[in-house]
Amino acid sequence: MFINNFDPVALQFFSLELRWYSLSYIIGIIFGWFYCRKKLIKDPNISILFDDFITYLIIGIILGGRFGYALFYNLKYYLENPIEILMVWNGGMSFHGGLIGVIIATIVFSKKHKLNQFIFLDLVSLSAPIGIFFGRIANFINSELYGKATNVPWSVKFVLIDNVERHPSQLYEAFFEGIILFFILGYFYNKNYLKKPGLISALFLIFYSLFRFAAEFFRSPDPQIGYLILNLTLGQIMSIIFLAFGTLLFLKKKNEN
Repeated sequence: MFINNFDPVALQFFSLELRWYSLSYIIGIIFGWFYCRKKLIKDPNISILFDDFITYLIIGIILGGRFGYALFYNLKYYLENPIEILMVWNGGMSFHGGLIGVIIATIVFSKKHKLNQFIFLDLVSLSAPIGIFFGRIANFINSELYGKATNVPWSVKFVLIDNVERHPSQLYEAFFEGIILFFILGYFYNKNYLKKPGLISALFLIFYSLFRFAAEFFRSPDPQIGYLILNLTLGQIMSIIFLAFGTLLFLKKKNEN
């Protein structure tokens, strides 16, 4: 058993705080940008536009993630306390909301430059596992999105929450949604799947959804929501929806000439 008593604050300078959660976003975006620029992007025209695209991407992640969390996971609370929607530093981001925000931001950027949006969405998909990995590690440090009670040898006691031994579900997700997904998509990248824009994006949706759906069985449901239809969590229901979209997109793009 491991006792988690990490301080959610990574750095503090007088009254200014940098939390691990914020730091994970910064590191994920920087590493993802570096991976795209140095490894993935071959077209010089896309390379020129990519730095501008990152601005759109960041806006999409933050707005989509935050408003998605408020809408999907805690609507009643944020309707009563709307100003707190702006307090991103307190945590509370929805991956699926962030994904929707990224898709919208990419479509807007691509239409502006008259380019296929899947060129950029495929790049985001290939680099996203890097950010997901650091984000889940930050979830673990913050003692949030913790797992169900268990007695497995690698259980973790999140002392900021309670004295119950739990699954470190954040680390499960960091491993599968981060590391494993990164190498799976890298395999398809090496198979030249970028030549058909949209295939990599579809594969990201499929594999992320499968990993997330499975991980939710070890994760405690959000207390304000609990279990929903068929005893599934909201995360699992969202994963089913995105899995369906990913499968349909893959079949469509695979059959295009």
